[in-house]
Amino acid sequence: MTPTALLAALEPVAEANLDRHLSLAKEWHPHDYVPWDEGRNFAAMGGIDWAPGQSRLGEVARAAMVTNLLTEDNLPSYHRLISESFSRDGAWGTWVDRWTAEENRHGIAMRDYLVVTRGVDPVALERARMICVGQGVDDPTGTGDHAVLHGVAYVTFQELATRVSHRNTGKVCQDPVADRMLARIAADENLHMVFYRNICGAALDLVPDDALEAIVAVIENFRMPGAGMPDFRRNSVLLAKHGIYDLRQHLDEVILPVLRKWNIFDRTDFTPRGERIRENLATFLEKLGKDVVRFEEHRDRALARETARRG
Repeated sequence: MTPTALLAALEPVAEANLDRHLSLAKEWHPHDYVPWDEGRNFAAMGGIDWAPGQSRLGEVARAAMVTNLLTEDNLPSYHRLISESFSRDGAWGTWVDRWTAEENRHGIAMRDYLVVTRGVDPVALERARMICVGQGVDDPTGTGDHAVLHGVAYVTFQELATRVSHRNTGKVCQDPVADRMLARIAADENLHMVFYRNICGAALDLVPDDALEAIVAVIENFRMPGAGMPDFRRNSVLLAKHGIYDLRQHLDEVILPVLRKWNIFDRTDFTPRGERIRENLATFLEKLGKDVVRFEEHRDRALARETARRG
């Protein structure tokens, strides 16, 4: 089935899930999640500029907030890629615009919170945003394929990963204001994930082998869309080390629940080609499970050494 024919076949599913999303999405406003009474002028307006001691966030929370926000900041690139994968017509176009508006709201709320509370250096944050958005995102799937199947498979896993990261960031901030804001954002991300998961599930029913091939390619090459941002590797290691988003969460809270929802390992509609792809997936997941154990052992030893040095 050509991409155009597939989009046409999936449009009723997109329309039904758009209606579902609109019935469940709750209206909220970024300004209701920002403690404005904590705000004060910076030096250009007669106040004082940021200094590290002004932040009530710890190192891990700052790294997580910046990483999550810069990921949201690359929205123009995501909008472009999804528009190219989908269509600007009908339910597809309506969904892309609605999704973009909701994602933009996340960036607004997070940036306002960080600037007002002086959680991070606003100059460094803006410089990082310019670099991040200036680089854009060309192939977050890691597959080199922007077709609709790879697109919906990728955003299904990515939206769920983002939900996990936002929710855990809220907890590590040790600030009820940040926790409440990020819980609200995570709820949006979950609704977005469900939309894409349902679209991809419908694609599996239409073209089982091709959809599975795209899903496996995305899983095997998965990377978060902020991979080009400044300090991404350092911050990702810090987040994984402290349980914001690590390999265990990626496997147990993102990949496996979605595969179970799609009934990947119990389906009977794959051809011999699809069966081979499914066998490759099982092999990859087995290896990933072993990698998770090795990562956790290495992390536990590293944390124990740090504790011993401090103690």
